[in-house]
Amino acid sequence: MAEGRLRFGMVANPRDAQQWRTVVRRAEDLGYDTLLTADNLHMPAPAVSLGMAAGLTQRLRLGTLVMSGALRVPRMAAREAHSLSVLTGRRFEFGIGIGNPGTRAAARELGLAHEGSALERVAATVAALRESDGEEHTPVMIPAAGPRARALAAEIADIVMVAAPALATRDEVAALVREIRAAAGTRPVEFAMTVFAVEDRLEPWAENLLGASTAELSARDSLSLLRGDPVATADELLRRRDRLGVTYFAVHGSNTDAFAPVLERLACR
Repeated sequence: MAEGRLRFGMVANPRDAQQWRTVVRRAEDLGYDTLLTADNLHMPAPAVSLGMAAGLTQRLRLGTLVMSGALRVPRMAAREAHSLSVLTGRRFEFGIGIGNPGTRAAARELGLAHEGSALERVAATVAALRESDGEEHTPVMIPAAGPRARALAAEIADIVMVAAPALATRDEVAALVREIRAAAGTRPVEFAMTVFAVEDRLEPWAENLLGASTAELSARDSLSLLRGDPVATADELLRRRDRLGVTYFAVHGSNTDAFAPVLERLACR
């Protein structure tokens, strides 16, 4: 199943202007392919953050992981995505998802009353973006967890973030990828995966999000973790590409510096 060059994203969120400038430049200097940022009401808006990042970099791609469909009406989200795509010189990748219970509460705080399901809003946003793009094409990433999300991602996403449970086995993840690939048919799809811990360093927020401790994840050979020295880690990522078909890895938080030696080993692979 080996195919495609490996790509790596740094997942980081802005706190203030000085910190964000440092993070953005470091992402490019370390050799990451993409700088990815989240979307919630407790930090600067992703469109503004990524627009600033575009002016500080030359080659770095920029993306949302992910913009919450719950916090915007579809055409407004599509407008933000199209604007970023144009003003970054087509370096933008639009990650959009249904959000979580926290973002739905934030939507109510903003006075947003949505009609239809969250997935219907995601589909409507992507359709509006395609209208705005015209002959251009902004890559769209959709997290695929449940069966309806997997079906939608197979139909319209350029990049599918495999959102399997933290304790899912390799066979279970491989089955999810096969299902999505089969549903996509001949349409090209890139598969992505998040990495929450390098060398077993799992931050408290990530442990809470995953619902499992480092020991539990390690015992189950969780794909949320990467263990070993840079050589072993690089080999493991190549195995994930060859067996699972995943070629895009998003590295979170303080793990991004620890991951830098792996980036060097996998350059152009």
